[in-house]
Amino acid sequence: METIKIQGGIPLKGTVTIGGAKNSALPILAAAMLTEEPVVIENVPNVADCKTLITIMRDLNVAIDYIDEHTVRIDSGHMQNVCVDSEGVSKMRASYYLLGVLLGRFHEACVAFPGGCNFGVRPIDIHLKGFRALGAQMDVGAMIELHADHLKGRNIFLDFPSVGATINIMLAAVYAEGTTIIENAAKEPHIVDTANFLSSMGADVKGAGTATIRIRGVKKLHGTTYAIIPDQIEAGTYMVAAAATRGDVTVTNVISRHMDSVCAKLAEAGVGVEELDEDAIRIIGTKDMRPTRIKTMPYPGFPTDMQPQTMVLLSMVRGTSMINDTIFDRFRHVEQLTKMGANINVEGQIAIIEGVDHLEGCTVEATDLRAGAAMVIAGLAAQGETTVTNIKYIERGYESMVAKLQALGADIWKDTGTGSLKVIKGMAN
Repeated sequence: METIKIQGGIPLKGTVTIGGAKNSALPILAAAMLTEEPVVIENVPNVADCKTLITIMRDLNVAIDYIDEHTVRIDSGHMQNVCVDSEGVSKMRASYYLLGVLLGRFHEACVAFPGGCNFGVRPIDIHLKGFRALGAQMDVGAMIELHADHLKGRNIFLDFPSVGATINIMLAAVYAEGTTIIENAAKEPHIVDTANFLSSMGADVKGAGTATIRIRGVKKLHGTTYAIIPDQIEAGTYMVAAAATRGDVTVTNVISRHMDSVCAKLAEAGVGVEELDEDAIRIIGTKDMRPTRIKTMPYPGFPTDMQPQTMVLLSMVRGTSMINDTIFDRFRHVEQLTKMGANINVEGQIAIIEGVDHLEGCTVEATDLRAGAAMVIAGLAAQGETTVTNIKYIERGYESMVAKLQALGADIWKDTGTGSLKVIKGMAN
């Protein structure tokens, strides 16, 4: 079994470049199947989730070629199959975007239930409600089967501003007759990115990034070339890692306004935050950080995907901090942090954190994607050696994390579990 090993206590220093946003890449890759013409997508992150989705798409007879490591050409002109029951669907949550794409283009879909990280209940009832409003009939059992004689635009009010449901309804509605209005829509940057991609193919989508999105159905979409935005969560992860190790790191290739909530909370905790320009932020860790309170909220609030990483930082800040995750019940990483000496108590969706002087390295598990990143940060900041297991979760969403941290001076490497090192300290993976 592959693990990540870390000798902690070294402040991170240097510059790290952020890759394409995984949460944009997945719906955009899927959305490329809405047109019969070739599509070129740039800045695709080289992570396991994207590779899994590409494998699923190839099973649907979609031709996909890599132009380079981060650019793919997609040709869906010969796809016909609308039933997806591959193993890959159970590995990733975002496989539900296949429902919206297949329903939109073919008016039918048959997709196995999505998998992905296990943290609390994450139903897709809001997605299904949206499909039903557009005119789809459904049979939900071992598979999710959708069928519509035709799709017609409707006013759809989301009970919660779900990112996945907002995108999925957009995907299904681009070909629907008339106008679809999504109210109480999510506003995350990857929703805007997906809408911009659809518009570049000829879709008529207005209002993405606001609470009301209007999609006027069109008859045909065409090919395009499109570049995915930088990953705000990858950027936030390295920012928190810099603060937790009391380092000095400049994060480049970011969209600064996407990082406002993370920057605000880091500054509130006493971390040095300097916005160098529109695509670079410098983080300077300090010894005199302060406890703070965080409440995760839909964008532009503090992202739930940054909650586990930030908890690591606050666990080493003297005083009482509190995190209220209003989005998901995702505190499985707390047990792992307590193994390292953290003092954290969870009451419902609230974590009370009593800061300690330091964490102690030990063997911990990545229980999901962002929790895995949190364990790496904890290992970087801890005294002694930390081993992170179950790193398949980390590799789902972070490209070359070990190599990027090595370049920042971290003593970190990947162990294959067979006695040999796949990554040697100081060398890229």
